[in-house]
Amino acid sequence: MNYQISHSTTYEYNDTVAACQNVVHLAPRAVPRQTCHNHRLVVRPAPSSLERRSDYFGNPVAYFSINEGHRRLSITSMSRVEVRPTTVTATAASLAWEQVRDALPSDRGAHAVNNYQFCFDSPHIMRGAELAAYGASSFAPGRPILEGALELTARIHKDFTYDPQATTVHTPLNEVFAKRRGVCQDLAHVQIGCLRSLGLAARYVSGYLRTLPPPGRPRLVGADASHAWVAVFCGPLGWIDVDPTNNALVDTQHITISWGRDYADVCPINGVFVGGGAHIMTVSADVKPLDEEEASVVTPPGIA
Repeated sequence: MNYQISHSTTYEYNDTVAACQNVVHLAPRAVPRQTCHNHRLVVRPAPSSLERRSDYFGNPVAYFSINEGHRRLSITSMSRVEVRPTTVTATAASLAWEQVRDALPSDRGAHAVNNYQFCFDSPHIMRGAELAAYGASSFAPGRPILEGALELTARIHKDFTYDPQATTVHTPLNEVFAKRRGVCQDLAHVQIGCLRSLGLAARYVSGYLRTLPPPGRPRLVGADASHAWVAVFCGPLGWIDVDPTNNALVDTQHITISWGRDYADVCPINGVFVGGGAHIMTVSADVKPLDEEEASVVTPPGIA
């Protein structure tokens, strides 16, 4: 699949912002199943400085500052991305989950530290006994790790209700777990918390999801939004991405932007500003398949 992706964020302030500094995670990441052929970032007013580099996790990021007064800030990201099908070995062929867990601390391979760091607590995800108990139902002794991860994905999808009114980006994980309600960010945090509480490595992935409208309905430009899912380390199989919001293995309809320990590491736009008073933020995202002349994209329940 080939996609054209645009993501626009606008801030309207009721007073003048004297200066601002921002970090942006909006450029698609290069991964084995995905190639970004083109990316452009447009900021208005024009930044005083703009720098592009990779962050600690290898994600492409942009840093910019504006040192002139403004009451409106717009940030638009435009990308052209190719996504290839995911190839996954039969679930039963993966190692037993305990083997993967026990090998993580002692692994001396090239990527060992990068994998093991995703076993620990992070700003939004604290391990705990309740999360371990919930996750353990999917990981019986000797069960292949991918088989267990897929069952846990399905259980979270079944047990948790998608509800954009139930949480905010600041809602603690224990509250989400108790309510059994939230958005894709929350469901990803829950699954990561369960996996880490069992000693497994799991990371948070941000990106976009192509979705289809009902038959006969037109494509709604700008109706998409950022999405989030989970990657679990499966030993020799490497990292496998699963989507608890939609109970799915990640495939050609998922476009990866960034990954980290949790949402705090990959927030699309994060920054500080001086002045401005109150403000209103408007976000519009659009995922357009280029392989289909009249492909349609809408946002159903389950996308946030």
